[in-house]
Amino acid sequence: MRSWYSAVAGAASVVTMEKLVIAPVALRGTLLQLIEDEIEHAKAGRPAGIWAKMNSLVEPGIIDALYDASSAGVQIDLVVRAICALTPGIPGLSENIRVRSILGRFLEHSRIYCFESGDERTYLMGSADLMTRNLDHRIEILVPVESTVARAEIEAILKSLLTDNTNAWELAADGTWSRAIPPKGERR
Repeated sequence: MRSWYSAVAGAASVVTMEKLVIAPVALRGTLLQLIEDEIEHAKAGRPAGIWAKMNSLVEPGIIDALYDASSAGVQIDLVVRAICALTPGIPGLSENIRVRSILGRFLEHSRIYCFESGDERTYLMGSADLMTRNLDHRIEILVPVESTVARAEIEAILKSLLTDNTNAWELAADGTWSRAIPPKGERR
């Protein structure tokens, strides 16, 4: 196999990696296929869900695919720290999508993607936000997380982010953000 560096430098043709998902070669297509797989699982009555944490979500093709997934019944939970062009909570379009932003003391840059995949979950993490520039004009990489221990840690992190009632903000269908407030009697 030719080295990825040689391909980037223009000295060799681009190769597909066995496990790494690399932009601009395969990242967009892989993510769209994973979203499509979730749509098929939902239509077949199997578990279907997408959890993701990123800095920005503005890529129109990915947003349209997430809308299609929501319309098919896929439950989607997103933690987007900065820019989010997707509108959650629109009946018939994005009613199965929840978007949160966590603003804490630390500037956080992790990108985590989890696809429920029927009875098996696919975990990816890496450098890619869902922006056209990241998918088409930069070298970005997502790697599969295969370790059972690491998967459990990632799942715990995602659950913590999705239940945070102190630093979280939630995006409404009208485009406004409101701070998550713990229900009466619930610990912060």
